[in-house]
Amino acid sequence: MIKMTFAGNEIYGEILNTQSGKEFLSQLPATFKFEDYNSTEKISYLPTKLSGQGEPEGFTPKRGDISYYMPWGNLAIFYRDFRYSRSLIKLGTLNDIDKLANMRGSFDVRIEIVD
Repeated sequence: MIKMTFAGNEIYGEILNTQSGKEFLSQLPATFKFEDYNSTEKISYLPTKLSGQGEPEGFTPKRGDISYYMPWGNLAIFYRDFRYSRSLIKLGTLNDIDKLANMRGSFDVRIEIVD
């Protein structure tokens, strides 16, 4: 489980037990600057790119999915469903996505592992 803290909000999520999920978790705890992208997702860049080893070549993200976009090296948290995207890796899912979706401009998010 992870906890995301931003603007007085806390939301929780679960990260998949995959190579990419483990690589993402190894970079936590950390604070990331997020911004809106395409009125569909909130994105931020990781300090170290994930390998993508053993992952499918893409997936169709749904509302609440935490993912990683290989070409740009960014996290993408979807607050709207989106189409199949090549080079997109699912890392996990978040609950209470509305709190994140309602954020405007760029904002800091602290992500940490919790029990």
